[in-house]
Amino acid sequence: MRLIAHDIRSLHNIGAIFRSADAFGVEKIHLTGYTAMPPRKEIAKVALGGEARVPWEHADDPLALIRTLRRDGWTVVALENGVKAEPIDAVAASVDPARAALVVGNEVEGLPPALLAAADRVAEIPLPGRKRSLNVSVAAGIALFAFACGKE
Repeated sequence: MRLIAHDIRSLHNIGAIFRSADAFGVEKIHLTGYTAMPPRKEIAKVALGGEARVPWEHADDPLALIRTLRRDGWTVVALENGVKAEPIDAVAASVDPARAALVVGNEVEGLPPALLAAADRVAEIPLPGRKRSLNVSVAAGIALFAFACGKE
């Protein structure tokens, strides 16, 4: 499993994403856009070592990264609320997690339309409450858990 974090503003969210990635055995994190990169004390404070254990790289062009991953046999799954989004558990059950790349986006704006269009699938976390969104690091953790459970 790989994770693409695009335009994440909060250093604490990046730290939490690294921590969840470490917990769920993510192979690599791709940081794109203006997402901050380690080393940063704010990231390390929340990541608790995950930023040192999970390999990561920065990519200037997220669309080129997605094209490369798809060409290399990865299934790119964008995590976003939306009309065409499928429930995350259904997507996770139908995709090989060893060849899946999960894309998460900005805390307020979500993922840009071009990145959504470039993905193979768009998944959402069904939310039965009034609030229709979650913190990006929480959503990433839930999605990674769904992929971990979907492979069993």
